[in-house]
Amino acid sequence: MHRPGVAGQLSQPKQVIRSGVVLPVQDIASGVLADVIRRQRPSPARTTFAWSVVVGPAFARATTVELRGSVLVVTPRDARWTHELRRASDTILKRLQLLLGDAVTGIEINA
Repeated sequence: MHRPGVAGQLSQPKQVIRSGVVLPVQDIASGVLADVIRRQRPSPARTTFAWSVVVGPAFARATTVELRGSVLVVTPRDARWTHELRRASDTILKRLQLLLGDAVTGIEINA
């Protein structure tokens, strides 16, 4: 993906070279963020933060989350968000597991 540079020029995404392998900076940042989140003691704040990172600010504002055991219970604000959550729940679960590990094994939609 190209990003606009100075005066409309296109610039390449930032990259880091490690042992002759070029890695996009966003890949490294994601790994660091996941490591930091996993090191935190389980708490409602950690769960809510991981949720907002995974789903983005609009989805996070339209839902509330609670971790019950290893199941994340998500309560959408209305039917539109319920539909979006059902459609994306498999992808969301995989991304949450990248950040929280085995702490989350499933998503329950409280509609």
